Amino acid sequence: METLVLIAVIILAIAIGMRWIHLLNAQHAARIAAYHFSDPLPRPPGLPDDTGRRAHRTDTDR
Repeated sequence: METLVLIAVIILAIAIGMRWIHLLNAQHAARIAAYHFSDPLPRPPGLPDDTGRRAHRTDTDR
């Protein structure tokens, strides 16, 4: 009987941990979605420009 109670407690602890991690991940995703990043910083002089790659991106490429 004690073994069954121990197994039930372990399964319950795992389930609570999974739910907690799920809620934390959802909260983190909501914070990321709410924060709008600004335009990227300008490239330092002397580095090649990569606007050619960015110019051909569409909404489906992301």
